[in-house]
Amino acid sequence: MDKMIYVAMNGARETMRAQTVVSHNVANVSTPGFRALQHSMQSAPIPGQGFASRINAVSGPNGWNAASGSMINTGQELDVAIQGEGWFAVQTADGGEAYTRAGSLRVNASRMLETSSGHLVLGNGGPISLPPYQSVEIGRDGQVSIIPQGQNPDTVAEVDRLKLVNPPIEELTAGGDGLFRLAEGQAFADPAVRVNKGQLEDSNVNPSAALVQMIEISRHYEMQIRAMNTAEENDEAATRLMQMG
Repeated sequence: MDKMIYVAMNGARETMRAQTVVSHNVANVSTPGFRALQHSMQSAPIPGQGFASRINAVSGPNGWNAASGSMINTGQELDVAIQGEGWFAVQTADGGEAYTRAGSLRVNASRMLETSSGHLVLGNGGPISLPPYQSVEIGRDGQVSIIPQGQNPDTVAEVDRLKLVNPPIEELTAGGDGLFRLAEGQAFADPAVRVNKGQLEDSNVNPSAALVQMIEISRHYEMQIRAMNTAEENDEAATRLMQMG
């Protein structure tokens, strides 16, 4: 009976992991630029003597949904959304480079351009720093321009250009921080990538489908728990029979 419990226990464990992924998607249904994660499981037959009927469920590599989300009009001067394919390049906490579709930008206290989650936005020469300005504008090609403080509206200064990249989708992996990374190296800026000003890309999570998936996973978990209870009942019944003998 311990073998039955072991198989059911592994199934329940993987089911809980799948539920964690779906719950994470539901929690980010309103996060701009979020890409839905996908949990996968694989069958692993257990070798050994006897009939080959025991098969464990093991985690496979997590994937993600590359479909684009819908566009939301905000009218904010620092809100930008990738038009079609492409990514914004940002600096990670360890100084590395990662990529995101979240274009809700802001200027921090150090006048550095960053995302709403606090990651510095990269330009042609590293993180983008803005001098004192009256207004700032981001062009469709990612060009960041300002009207310097104290200057008339006709005085426009080009500061930097957003590093917009378009690496192959299959080479990107999703991280736990919501950013995407290349397995090796860094992506080169792609001048063909364009952005829409005053817009944000919504999450591509389908709320209805995610909720249905949560219910299905919960039922699978209950089945695994019932299997463990059945194994325990069978074990107790076998023990009673042995005591009678």
